[in-house]
Amino acid sequence: MTAMHIIPAIDIRAGRAVRLFRGEKERETVYSGSPADMARRWADQGATCLHVVDLDGAFEGTGANEPHIREIVRAVQIPVQAGGGIRDIEKARRLIDCGVERMILGTRALESRRFVDDMLQAFPGRIIVGVDARGGKVAMKGWTETSDVAAEAFLASFSGSGLAAIVYTDISRDGALAGVNTDAIRTACRAVDVPIIASGGVTSADDVRALRSLPLFGIIVGKAFYDGKLTLPEALAALADLE
Repeated sequence: MTAMHIIPAIDIRAGRAVRLFRGEKERETVYSGSPADMARRWADQGATCLHVVDLDGAFEGTGANEPHIREIVRAVQIPVQAGGGIRDIEKARRLIDCGVERMILGTRALESRRFVDDMLQAFPGRIIVGVDARGGKVAMKGWTETSDVAAEAFLASFSGSGLAAIVYTDISRDGALAGVNTDAIRTACRAVDVPIIASGGVTSADDVRALRSLPLFGIIVGKAFYDGKLTLPEALAALADLE
């Protein structure tokens, strides 16, 4: 199996690096006025890729944070995957022009499979779909709405699609430092033949070890890094324990 990655998350809102509690935009903590500085920090500590989310794009469909994404890409020499408000091919092309390696589709992927197929054709090997689950259903529009679509069925629908990966997020754990939902992530891995990147709730080295036993491409870590509950070197060491 390809080596698993620990992927630090950088969420951008109004040009600042922030974290939300369980996706609630009213419960925001600001960690830095410079997302690019955060990117350098993670790269310097050994990150092999970064996960960047434009929260303003996810909530409102704006592109105001694109200059900050460009600065992140210029600041580091590692791949950057980015999402948040990618709802048309023009936005995707702008991110490619910024130097983004892979793009994450969220709401539009749920609304239109044709859009996903068009993106896969336009950008082969560079498309990720984000599957954000709340109570077994897929959430959308920056997690502000929950659809009637079952997460497991939605995952299964992408088998054989050619996606580079799927980011599976358990919203109830995201930003809550509540530990990972290993059973849900295991179910996600079994549901589809696309590499899974797990997100939501990673708090300790033990969480990393629990997920390391699953066939994941990577593990996204956010609040635990920012609050000092877990360091990137500790997370990388937890992976090495089982290799």
